[in-house]
This record gives sequence, C-alpha cells and structure tokens, in this order.
Amino acid sequence: MKRLFVDTGAWYALVDKKDPDHARAVSFFRNNQTPLLTTNFIFDETVTLLRRRLGWTTTAEFGRRLQDSRFVTLLAVRREDEDKAWELFLQFKDQDFSYTDCTSFTVMAALRIKAAFSFDTHFKTMHFQVFPLSTE
Repeated sequence: MKRLFVDTGAWYALVDKKDPDHARAVSFFRNNQTPLLTTNFIFDETVTLLRRRLGWTTTAEFGRRLQDSRFVTLLAVRREDEDKAWELFLQFKDQDFSYTDCTSFTVMAALRIKAAFSFDTHFKTMHFQVFPLSTE
C-alpha cells in the first residue's frame, strides 16, 4: 500500500493559520488521496510545539482528530528503528538532523515510503520526495 509520511512541520502548518506554509499545507492536505502515516515521535514533537505556541485546547483537538482518524496511521517507532536512527544521527554529523528526523528516515526506509508531506529540507537531503512541491 502506498503511504505518505507526515512530518511535524506539516502538521503544525495545517493547524496554525499564521504559519507561512499554512495555505500550501491546507491545499495539499485537502487534495491528497494517499493514506498518511506518522510516528509517535512526530506526534510527541507536534503536540509539544502546538501546546507551547497555540495552547491546550488547540492541541487537544489536534491530538484527538489525529488519533481518531481512519486516514492517518500513527505508528510507534520500534527499538530497532531507534538503533538505526542513532547510527544515522552519528553518521551525518555534518547535517543538523534531529534524532526525531533520523527516526523518521529510518521508519520510512523500513516501510519503503518514498515521500513525505513536509516543509523540512532534511527529507530532500536524504533523497525522499517532498510534498507539497516547492514553489521555488
């Protein structure tokens, strides 16, 4: 089954109407028909960011909608994926990848997911296709 990985920045841009990528994120999300997948690490990162910037109510609504979605799979990162992510983190000391970025790359590779809904250039660095396509 073809799936699209969703990164923190995309989730955040969907929720925050003041985010510079909000309109592009909403447009892409509304038109996308590929099932979405995200990880518990991304969920954690997104919920933390939303809570700090937009408050508890907005965060709780986002969390409930994502967890109740039939279109989004919320996947727990496995221990073996974490081990590979740590190796990746150490390997790419010349990049400013977060550990969470590395878990995303590892999960995507393990599941043969080739594309991400993201505004993070790190996915391009790791040779994943990124949506929405850049307007640059």
